[in-house]
Amino acid sequence: MRQSSNLFTPVLIAGCFILMTGFAIRASFGVFQIPIAEEFGWLRSEFSLAIAIQNLAWGVGQPIFGAFAEKFGERRAIILGAVLYSIGLIMSSYAVTPESHQLLEILVGFGIAGTGFGVILAIVGRAASEENRSMALGIATAAGSAGQIIGPPAAVFLLEYMNWSSVFLVFAGVILLVLFALPFLRAEQPMATRAELHESMGAVLKKAFYDPSYCMIFLGFFSCGFQLAFVTAHFPAYITEVCAAIAPDSMMRSLGISSTSALGAFAIAIIGAANVIGTVVAGALGKHFAKKYLLVWIYVGRTVASAAFILYPMTPTSVVLFSIVMGALWLATVPLTSGLVAHIYGLRYMGTLYGIVFFSHQLGSFMGVWLGGTLYDQFGSYDAVWWVGVGVGAFSAIIHLPVKEKPIHERALAPA
Repeated sequence: MRQSSNLFTPVLIAGCFILMTGFAIRASFGVFQIPIAEEFGWLRSEFSLAIAIQNLAWGVGQPIFGAFAEKFGERRAIILGAVLYSIGLIMSSYAVTPESHQLLEILVGFGIAGTGFGVILAIVGRAASEENRSMALGIATAAGSAGQIIGPPAAVFLLEYMNWSSVFLVFAGVILLVLFALPFLRAEQPMATRAELHESMGAVLKKAFYDPSYCMIFLGFFSCGFQLAFVTAHFPAYITEVCAAIAPDSMMRSLGISSTSALGAFAIAIIGAANVIGTVVAGALGKHFAKKYLLVWIYVGRTVASAAFILYPMTPTSVVLFSIVMGALWLATVPLTSGLVAHIYGLRYMGTLYGIVFFSHQLGSFMGVWLGGTLYDQFGSYDAVWWVGVGVGAFSAIIHLPVKEKPIHERALAPA
């Protein structure tokens, strides 16, 4: 794939469209919890488990699709992902048992993997010049964040005119629209160094697995998934139960936010909006500063913000402030982590290597959703899991400090 000196290339624009579409649908699943539970009389945990399984399947599928793309081509990987995504949604629309939904979310999770960060960021990273790579990865990540803003309101709008199963069928058609972007993803030979071109995937994977820096990046990404998934799944309920009432003469009332439950939905929207800005800024900073130190500061910021939030009484103002801060740091880790993997281990197998690291993120996502519900049922509050999130955030900040950001082939050539 020919690298361009321009930032906004057809490859970047097409990649942004695919990520935005896939993430818009994925982000809407929480909207269907109540309609599905009410129709079948299920416990809320039944569909929550389906979403958790979707996250885990996404993580398992990411390195598989990364390797598939590097062997057979990115466009074929995206086609397979979009088809699986669509089939999973179609079959889910006819599912009438919790077990069916949970099983079919494996297909949806694999579909997200084929149309998500691992495959698309690898294409964008290869097509961008070294100078623009970090910024391009930030913009692509921000496009996924924009989908997070678009998807849930679109689902709510459609549910006013049709039932949840019909909305699933609509989304099954929408995800196939990403196939129209494929001609702009030119499947040429990716740019790579001479040394990279002569290395097999097995050799590169072995080199990475024996490198402590890769292991530390893998472990550090766990907390990102844990915190994000927990907040997405449980933050609205936490606000509804704990936050102080909204004052009658407050600005929020004038915006139509009159209850703490409405504030919970508004908080997720704030996070999504701040996320778009945060990922672009992170990509821009990654061009000028060491990515590992930027990641350290992001995890420190999350840790401090989370600790402060739960130590002080929750008010509508503190909810908004926390949402802005957390949103700015939300997916800011993605362009930096993917850029760090590309910088250290090269571009040729970036999709596979980042996909493996992303599995750690999705394992954290599964744990965040599942542990949030489990500890709440056990203790009657979310305080315990909030402190777990603070702890894993601090761990991620610390474990990134020893990462050697120098390319691995240069380290091998350096004198002892």
